[in-house]
Amino acid sequence: MSPSPDPTAPVSLVTGATRGIGREVSRQLAGLGHTVLLTGRSPEAVEWAAEETAGQTGGEVRPLRLDVTDDDSVAAAVAEVAHRYRRLDVLVNNAGIHYDTWQRAVTADLAVVREAAETNLYGPWRMAIAFAPLLRASAHARLVNVSSESGSLATMGGGTPAYSASKAGLNALTRMLSDELRGDGVLVNAVCPGWVATDMGGPGGRPVAEGAASVVYAATLPDDGPTGGFFRDGRPLPW
Repeated sequence: MSPSPDPTAPVSLVTGATRGIGREVSRQLAGLGHTVLLTGRSPEAVEWAAEETAGQTGGEVRPLRLDVTDDDSVAAAVAEVAHRYRRLDVLVNNAGIHYDTWQRAVTADLAVVREAAETNLYGPWRMAIAFAPLLRASAHARLVNVSSESGSLATMGGGTPAYSASKAGLNALTRMLSDELRGDGVLVNAVCPGWVATDMGGPGGRPVAEGAASVVYAATLPDDGPTGGFFRDGRPLPW
């Protein structure tokens, strides 16, 4: 990774960004002039996605290998970002797994639930802890947790227990982080991109660009924007 030629450009890191919503969020942020750190678990996939996204936008898109479930991987990413940029302006916690439509809570395989929580809840939590010093070093930091209305207690029913419970936990984490980082000027929000036509969402959903735009909204809020909220398309959702 090499530094952005424009040291004033916002530095944004997107997890789970080799495909789907994360990839499109990276593309949109690069189009807005951000230096984008496009991350994923596979070095080959990260290299390929970053190169293609940079070619599409003409922007700075840099590959960074990162597994949000691995402490050493996260620590290495923090060290790299600190060395190259000395700050992080936007953290998008997008990596997510197990939309478990085949399960019910009363018969759930708890191994699947634990695995979902490791990526969907503990992953963003691990990232927030590790990158908090670099976010505090930014004058306009934004932390966005890509959640789902499936995690809304107000509308929750049965089904998808691993995914829904982990996203409900992510929403709770959003509220805690927003309160604790408010004094540092870090705006922390959760976003539901909606049902999007991705590998996880399946066919029939809204275009990926529309779902990603919800995330980019929270990533580019003005300094007097909301914090501790839950949004889709820039409009509040019930917790």
